[in-house]
Amino acid sequence: MITLKTFIFNSFQVNMYLLFDETKECIIVDAACDSKQEKTKLTNYISENQLKPVQLVITHPHIDHVVGMKFICDYYKIPLTIHKEASPLFVGMREYAALFGFNEYENVEPSQWVTEEEIIQFGHSELNIRYTPGHVDGSMCLYAAKEGFVITGDVLFYESIGRSDLPTGNSNTLITNIKNKLLVLPDNTIVYPGHGPSTTIGNEKRNNPYLE
Repeated sequence: MITLKTFIFNSFQVNMYLLFDETKECIIVDAACDSKQEKTKLTNYISENQLKPVQLVITHPHIDHVVGMKFICDYYKIPLTIHKEASPLFVGMREYAALFGFNEYENVEPSQWVTEEEIIQFGHSELNIRYTPGHVDGSMCLYAAKEGFVITGDVLFYESIGRSDLPTGNSNTLITNIKNKLLVLPDNTIVYPGHGPSTTIGNEKRNNPYLE
C-alpha cells in the first residue's frame, strides 16, 4: 500500500509528493524544493522515516516543478525520469529559471524516458503513466489503480484546469486528454494536483466549469 506525503514548496506553492510503501523504497514526484530550508525539510523527513529514494519523476517540464532536480539527483544518487516528449522543453530552462528568480537552478540530463502506459515501479508498488499534454508537451499523470489516486501535475486542479497559454500548450488538447484519460477513472479516485487542494474525479465531473 502506498503512503503519500505532500510538501508545498517554492514561491509557486507547488505540491511535491513523496510516495513510499512497506519496503521503505520511495519515489519523489517533482522537484520543487528551492530554498535550503525546503531541502532540509525534505531530507529530514526521508531520513527520519528511514526511506530509500529510488527515482525522481517529473510530471512536466516547467521550472517551478524542476528547480530542485540537481540537488535531489545528486544527494540521493537516483535517476531522473521524464516523458520522452518533455526532453526538448529542458533546452533553455536555465534562462527561464533566472527570469523567475530561481538563480541556483542547474540542469540534469534525464536517465530514463517513459511513454504512455508504461509502469513506474518501486518496492511492491506501481504507477501507470497517462500521457496528458495540453498544458505543456511532456505532461504526464501518475495513476495508482490499487490505491485509487492519480497525481495530475498541472493538468487538472480542484474545479479548474491547467493553463494552456504557455509554449506548446493547447486548450483543446488539454480538455480532450482530461476527458479521455482522467475522467474515465472511477469517481472516487483522489486527484492530487500540482497546486492547491486535492479533489476527486467525481467532483470534477460534477463541478468543474471547464469540463462541461
